[in-house]
Amino acid sequence: MVKNNLNKEDLELLKNKEEAKRKLEEFEQMGEAHFSSSHNTPLRNDAFDLSDSEKITEISKHFYKIMEIMGLDMNDDSLKGTPHRVAKMYITEIFSGLDPKNSPEMRAFENKYHYNEMLVEKNITFHSTCEHHFVPIYGSAHVAYIPNGKVVGLSKLNRMVQYCAKRPQVQERLNVQIIEELKKALNTNDIAVLLEADHMCVASRGVQDVNSNTITAQYSGKFQEEATKAEFLKHVYHK
Repeated sequence: MVKNNLNKEDLELLKNKEEAKRKLEEFEQMGEAHFSSSHNTPLRNDAFDLSDSEKITEISKHFYKIMEIMGLDMNDDSLKGTPHRVAKMYITEIFSGLDPKNSPEMRAFENKYHYNEMLVEKNITFHSTCEHHFVPIYGSAHVAYIPNGKVVGLSKLNRMVQYCAKRPQVQERLNVQIIEELKKALNTNDIAVLLEADHMCVASRGVQDVNSNTITAQYSGKFQEEATKAEFLKHVYHK
């Protein structure tokens, strides 16, 4: 019988390594699959306990360590400010849509023009981030709604698209999130959102296909009717 000479610390280390190996194998098996439990971005209950400045400080420390692990000389003048720049960019720019306080004010007005037809705002530029690899997603959004007594300024549609995009995303989820936010703001279910996007996780890594793009659409209310949907698509693709 062989005596086990491993002490408690060694056993714990071995256990952690085996767990890490198991998780890595699990992630490899998942591959490029898109998993999502709901249309909400997965956030912990304590997501906003830290202030923005506290988050920037903490992210900066961790990003410094990542760069250091990769072997970069963090004393170099070009690199030493990078951790703070990245942390600030994460919180105040490209992931600012995570925080509800940054939601655009969607002030609705009485529809005094009595305009009851479809309103389409197309070619809204958006930039987002793939939540699986943290590389850019960018493209155009086409948004339409049929007023139900209320209208909003056209720029508000752009701002809502950009707010929902500025968080780690899956394109399919982004469609749904935009529609759900607009339902609340416009007090109508008659909304359509079509997204056309390029994914850098496809273009710059993996298959490295620079020519493909991804189209997703979400229809609600009257836009689920074939005639209304066809009219919307006609407006979107009309040159």
